[in-house]
Amino acid sequence: MHKLKFMKGRFNVQFLIEAAEFIDKLDEKARDKIIYNIQKARVVNDNELFKKLNGEIWEFRTLHNKTHYRLFAFWDKTDNADTVVIS
Repeated sequence: MHKLKFMKGRFNVQFLIEAAEFIDKLDEKARDKIIYNIQKARVVNDNELFKKLNGEIWEFRTLHNKTHYRLFAFWDKTDNADTVVIS
């Protein structure tokens, strides 16, 4: 898993390698907006940014320049920390 550093929030975030590689390939502004929205979702409860889809699957959503980016996520329940893994 790939870890990016974030400010403190309600939960930690980890990226699977494939998700990190996908984000790294985006243009800088799209990448910055996605990271900003993930950071914002960690601080503010906003269903437009981060919401449960069904079962154990969650989704981070970002709209940038008329393009919708969706990153699927799940909660890591292997330790006592609240950690979301983005896949």
